[in-house]
Amino acid sequence: MQEYEVLALFVTNVLFVTTLGWYLITNLQWYNYKISRVVLKHHKPQWHIFYFIIPFIAYYTTGLFFLIFFYFAVLPSIFVWHKKLDKKLVLTWRVKRFLILLIFLTLFQNIICTLKDACEVYGVFMPLAIAYIGSYAIEKYLFLAFKKQAKAKLDSMSNLQIIAVTGSYGKTSMKNFMTQILSKKYKVYSTPRSINTLGGIIGDVNNSLPEDTEIYICEAGARERGDIYEITTFLNPQTVVVGKVGLAHIEYFKTLENIVRTKLEIIQSSRLKKAFVYKNVTNETHEKVEFFGDSIQNIDATLEGIDFEYKGEKFHTDVLGAFQVINIEAAMKVANEFGMDDQEIKKAISDLKPINHRLERIDAGGKIILDDGYNGNIDGMLESIRLCSLHQGGNKVIVTPGLIESSEELNLQLCNAINNVFDIVIVTGKLNSVLFDKNIHVRQKTILHDKSKLTDILASQTKSGDIILFANDAPSFI
Repeated sequence: MQEYEVLALFVTNVLFVTTLGWYLITNLQWYNYKISRVVLKHHKPQWHIFYFIIPFIAYYTTGLFFLIFFYFAVLPSIFVWHKKLDKKLVLTWRVKRFLILLIFLTLFQNIICTLKDACEVYGVFMPLAIAYIGSYAIEKYLFLAFKKQAKAKLDSMSNLQIIAVTGSYGKTSMKNFMTQILSKKYKVYSTPRSINTLGGIIGDVNNSLPEDTEIYICEAGARERGDIYEITTFLNPQTVVVGKVGLAHIEYFKTLENIVRTKLEIIQSSRLKKAFVYKNVTNETHEKVEFFGDSIQNIDATLEGIDFEYKGEKFHTDVLGAFQVINIEAAMKVANEFGMDDQEIKKAISDLKPINHRLERIDAGGKIILDDGYNGNIDGMLESIRLCSLHQGGNKVIVTPGLIESSEELNLQLCNAINNVFDIVIVTGKLNSVLFDKNIHVRQKTILHDKSKLTDILASQTKSGDIILFANDAPSFI
């Protein structure tokens, strides 16, 4: 084999392995670095065929012709695929460590093969497999070290009160409402955005939790049994809240009973003083458990906010959505537990700010935009649809991929609600497109697989006076 051929194979192999590694780590990041979920639970498994399996087989079967196939087909297609993603790879240190290890292993393998004159075909599977296993081992070691560091920091803050919040729906809203209300009296810090895994909480404690914090509020999420228990035994919160529980992530838990049991793992904290549990979650009583969900009365939820009564007092908040009263009630009960009086709480409720992307109202260009992009449960989506029905004036427009990780029955329920309210429906993504195309019957319907065209479509199909609801915002890999 000529030297230039060896060089071409050497360079191409490094680029090819790195390309496959980039694809692999992108998918792993989407699915919480669980290879089983990437393989068995991926929402677009055909991507694996086009961007991994076919190139992998071609590498070993096409000889020197693979160079043409790689540079003129594989590399451009991966580039275009990545460019169109709305949830691109985030270059965290974990990702960087994986890519550095992968490139090092590939170069080492290729140099050894070249020196031994065994470069007919440089390996692809071996560096990928070793890099994945090695990366997993490194991250496991670092995770335990970071966990120990975070635990030491929490133990050093002897007066710190920890509140842990879980549930199928409303965790982030409850956390944010508690933070806003309790901040009127205490130094409060809460996990940012939707961070709710043990790894995310550990990173937050190490990197962001201020030493003078009096109350730390954490959101606890789960994909399988034991996830909440892991978070609970790490934090050992004194106060816990279990919000509404439903069929979210049913494909992982299989039954509602499994979901309930997982959420209630949070009560097993060794330092538990008080647990606030939504009334429909369980009927099992406990001396430290107080149920909530019935204390707020006379609810009037409109596009201008929510009016309600609590303990005989009238309250108003600019937050939208009748379902939010459950989350507000939980926050009020926690505030009472921490010694805030009713007037302090009432003032804090009136100052509540809507949570970003959770029925957030935006008035722009004469249009009302309801950004409910981070809501993915049936109750919340039905409420946002009801609010849109109150709008008087122009067209009612909804942009949605439907419900994700849910059942066909609930998506059909959503279709019926949409048919009763909206004039224009834009269905994004492929996951529910067939079901929605068959069951949505409105004046104007668009099935949009490529969300990059959404802005142009909205510009052409909407006008001043319209109300536009963004209901759930699934990334393009779903």
